Amino acid sequence: QVQLVESGGGLVQPGGSLRLSCAASGSIFNTNVMGWYRQAPGKQRELVATITSGGTTNYLDSVKGRFTISSDNAKNTVALQMNSLKPEDTAVYYCNARRVLSITTYDNNYWGQGTQVTVSS
Repeated sequence: QVQLVESGGGLVQPGGSLRLSCAASGSIFNTNVMGWYRQAPGKQRELVATITSGGTTNYLDSVKGRFTISSDNAKNTVALQMNSLKPEDTAVYYCNARRVLSITTYDNNYWGQGTQVTVSS
């Protein structure tokens, strides 16, 4: 089992910044990709950014150039630096860890409890 605990959400004005952090514990060695997903009211959960154990990153098109994902493998943490925030970034953000087996399959899929990010003036 893997436990994921997020922190860093909150209320920010448009154009502002927030940094989300996720601390992983447990059998993290059974996963090879960590990432952030978000879910806005009435919408499906969507991938925001992922990072592999080797450091390869992937981003949702709408956050490229504004968000940066990073990880500290020694500390089992992953962070999401969010700059130039927009109202449409408002959502609950979830930390995820999984073992990706191929481009279409994965297992050992774990979720954090989520942290609210609200972008509003």
